[in-house]
Amino acid sequence: MLPVAVDAMGGDNAPNEIIDGAQKAVEDHGIPVLLVGRPEVLEGLTDLPVMPASEVIEMDAEPGSSVRQMKDSSLVRAAEAVRDGKASAMVSAGNTGATMASALLRMGRIKNIARPAIATLLPSPGTTPTVLLDSGANAECNAEWLLQFGQMGSVFAQHRLGIKKPRVALLSIGEEPGKGSPLIKDSFKTFSEAEFNEGSFIGNIEGRDLLTDAADVVVTDGFTGNVALKTIEGTMKTLFSAILEKLTLTKESTAAFETLGPEFDELLQIFHPDTYGGAMLLGVKGVCIISHGSSGSLAIENAIKVAAEMSESGIVDNLQSSFK
Repeated sequence: MLPVAVDAMGGDNAPNEIIDGAQKAVEDHGIPVLLVGRPEVLEGLTDLPVMPASEVIEMDAEPGSSVRQMKDSSLVRAAEAVRDGKASAMVSAGNTGATMASALLRMGRIKNIARPAIATLLPSPGTTPTVLLDSGANAECNAEWLLQFGQMGSVFAQHRLGIKKPRVALLSIGEEPGKGSPLIKDSFKTFSEAEFNEGSFIGNIEGRDLLTDAADVVVTDGFTGNVALKTIEGTMKTLFSAILEKLTLTKESTAAFETLGPEFDELLQIFHPDTYGGAMLLGVKGVCIISHGSSGSLAIENAIKVAAEMSESGIVDNLQSSFK
């Protein structure tokens, strides 16, 4: 098995949390890892192999120009490791735009796919997660791009979640075909006439349906998708914090909390972003997993697991076959 290239310098908690997550992936799951970053920084922190990279693209850097100018950055070198067959996949919690640009410019875009898209898993208690895309790669889109997002999302749902016949939906402000922006109205007609591998188009869903079993794949533009994703993350964080505060106000509530602790922890795990590791960039010639900038060791460990699983599943080859 080729190693997973991990950007050791990317993210708010780099390099320590990145290294800890990588170590756990190796020790607990047997996944080989290649850390990419500054040797002088990583020396003494880990025994994992290191691919040298002298530059770091900061979180607030302009993505396109940074990738073009900083050719020896950890992000660029990680993408090149996948391109050159030295790694099976790449993982980064660094600058999201630069991660996408590195993967696109170094790995290349799959033929006949107009734009890559970020596929994020949304928790749906009691059933498989929902795939949301695009969740941030393309702020402005057209109907044809959204159609390709839906088709890629259907393939992703099959390989990532084991759903044989994914149900694909458009995110709108109403279920009726005439509801939504001009883009969504145009897309509804385009989706209705298209094929989705072994999946099917089931129409529109609303924002309130995102965390339910209403659809397996939900498609929207990157601006709307990112706003929806961040809204869900913020709401969950506020809700759980409020519940935790209420459950520790009195002796009685604290006793109840101690009793309900295991169930509460299980629910928190379902909704916590770290559980899913990261989102996959679909449409490039390699597996690229984008983790949250604040990712801790658990998120990195899970991201590496996802990267290895997606590489072994052959999802890139299947996407290429679907878009011949």
